[in-house]
Amino acid sequence: MHTYCPSRQEGLSFETLFPADRYIEISAERWGRAINKTIVDKVLPDMLPSIDPQWYQFPPINPVWHDILGFVIGVMGLVSWTGNGVVLYVFSNTKYLRTPSNYLVVNLAFTDFFMMIIMCPFMLINCYYETWVFGQLMCQLYAFFGSLFGCTSIWTMVLIAFDRYNVIVKGLSSKCLTIRKALTEITLVWVHSFVWTLPPLFGWNRYVPEGNMTACGTDYLTKDWFHKSYILAYSVFCYFIPLGLIIYFYCFIVQAVSIHERAMREQARKMNITCLRPSDAQKANTECKLAKVALMTISLWFMAWTPYFIINCAGIFETTTISPLVTIWGSLFAKASAVYNPIVYGISHPKYRDALKEKFPFFTCRGAERLASTNDGHTPDSRGTTSTA
Repeated sequence: MHTYCPSRQEGLSFETLFPADRYIEISAERWGRAINKTIVDKVLPDMLPSIDPQWYQFPPINPVWHDILGFVIGVMGLVSWTGNGVVLYVFSNTKYLRTPSNYLVVNLAFTDFFMMIIMCPFMLINCYYETWVFGQLMCQLYAFFGSLFGCTSIWTMVLIAFDRYNVIVKGLSSKCLTIRKALTEITLVWVHSFVWTLPPLFGWNRYVPEGNMTACGTDYLTKDWFHKSYILAYSVFCYFIPLGLIIYFYCFIVQAVSIHERAMREQARKMNITCLRPSDAQKANTECKLAKVALMTISLWFMAWTPYFIINCAGIFETTTISPLVTIWGSLFAKASAVYNPIVYGISHPKYRDALKEKFPFFTCRGAERLASTNDGHTPDSRGTTSTA
């Protein structure tokens, strides 16, 4: 029997009947990937003018990554809202916590709380749709508020470090921090943050989609040095200067505490006793623990924001190709700064824990109570009031 073979009888080859590119396309689609598509393909038409050409070279990322990112930002949002919301409630409803130093803590919790109020829902929805779906205006507002709250948070931490510096290093020779002075400092921090986050809305740099297109931030990929100069200036006034001030304050804090502890040990040795703990020594010990808490909080903040700062620098100076996945994780890691502070303050501040146990007893646990008992003590500030900052 003669078998019909079109490739032999009609001059048709296997490649003609089954083109390689078609076979690859079918196989790719079966595995959930599309050939010749980019991460920008799902972006809304009105957003395309703000997309940097660099992102067109990357294929769509695996949908699993969108699910992971959405889950992480959702968990971060819930933890941040709960933690910072509780801090705001406890401090505002507990009379003995309303000290000038704690006004700075409340401002820090306020910025962290509202950062995640804006960052979490938008990114969560965008991860579901795998692109930014809220339009150009909301993209700009999203990035603006993220930058505003981030800048305000870091400068509030500078104020907290400066307050600790005055109490621990200068002591009675320092000027008292009054409520009026604390509110003035907080106002200046907000004004300063507005000054450095408004320019991209008016032409000095711009706020654009970044990474996997589910978040927006400053344009660090532009080739124009006029716009690059904004990133550099913002880095100086909202990253390097605060970092320098905090290092300066804490170097003197550590030095002062070290000298005082050495003097206490020497005095105890002369008196032939094991430990010397009068009220002044107890005050210095408590202040030292509070300084460590603040230092840990600030360190966590810088560990969160430094990767994103490095990504910005890599984009400005074109030192390496930044992938969408790396960029979005850097952005997400920066948002994690809003989660750390309520956890640190809730565990390490005895007077805050006392108020927390009174208001929300189900938030306390035995391990935390033991930690609080070891740190217990009322910390007098330079005014003679109680400070837990």
